Amino acid sequence: MWVNVSLETDAAHAEALSDALMAAGAISVSVEDALAGTELETPQFGEPASDGNAPTTPLWTESRVVALFEPADDLIGRIAAAAAEAGIDDLPEIELEDVAEQDWVRLTQSQFDPIQVTERLWIVPSWHVAPSPDAINLVLDPGLAFGTGSHPTTFLCLQWLTDTVRGGETLLDYGCGSGILAIAAARLGAGSVLGVDIDDNALIAARDNAAANRVTLNLRHSKEKLDEQFDIVVANILTNPLCVLAPLLTGRVAPGGRLALSGVLEAQAQQVIDVYAPHIALHIGAIRDGWVRLEGRRTDSQC
Repeated sequence: MWVNVSLETDAAHAEALSDALMAAGAISVSVEDALAGTELETPQFGEPASDGNAPTTPLWTESRVVALFEPADDLIGRIAAAAAEAGIDDLPEIELEDVAEQDWVRLTQSQFDPIQVTERLWIVPSWHVAPSPDAINLVLDPGLAFGTGSHPTTFLCLQWLTDTVRGGETLLDYGCGSGILAIAAARLGAGSVLGVDIDDNALIAARDNAAANRVTLNLRHSKEKLDEQFDIVVANILTNPLCVLAPLLTGRVAPGGRLALSGVLEAQAQQVIDVYAPHIALHIGAIRDGWVRLEGRRTDSQC
């Protein structure tokens, strides 16, 4: 049995509280947006500034700190002491939830079955036998980085890549996460694939997943210079960062090249289309479970 502890604080104290909880014996600590799921949620992606530098993005003004502890009689006292050490004078409400012992490996594996994207493309966890051996089977296990193929936005992008990649193209996957889109593009025949992400763990996961699938990816941190142009650009992020990144992403599309964006809710599609309109005309290519894929082609000589 474990105990899940959560309490809310502000950005100024969230990191200090996390450190204090770890020092108090927490097995793990994470910081979340306390307003997630509302109109006030704030995605954290550290988008590049207009001068190309990656700014330091502060934590959420209303943050939820979640820690996992072993059961103990003095747990509340330890949490209160950690809050005081973090400089929190007014102790917030502490929520405790028991977490039963389970076989976490088996439980996790049971949630991930092979996923058929198209007749040509499957995503197969390493513990499964490929249902269609003659198809392109991507070997991908859930991990630290986003992208297992189960989310509608990833699925939409994979379908688009299956229809779009003909062989030999240069391709940019911006916000590559686990590398699933970049790996799929390479397996589908793209000639050169670059994955970019702001998260070091994502780049590590993408590198390892590429090796597991026997493909070569070029990987780059988003703070590094990016001035090449590509035949195909795909970005599966979220609406707010996609809007901020519009000049950067459209500038990376070569004349005649194609762009696909996902991570956009159907209700947000027009907002993104309007932001990209001065650069590349986008349209809704597909919808899945309320999420859309936006597509466009660069027809002019420059954005």
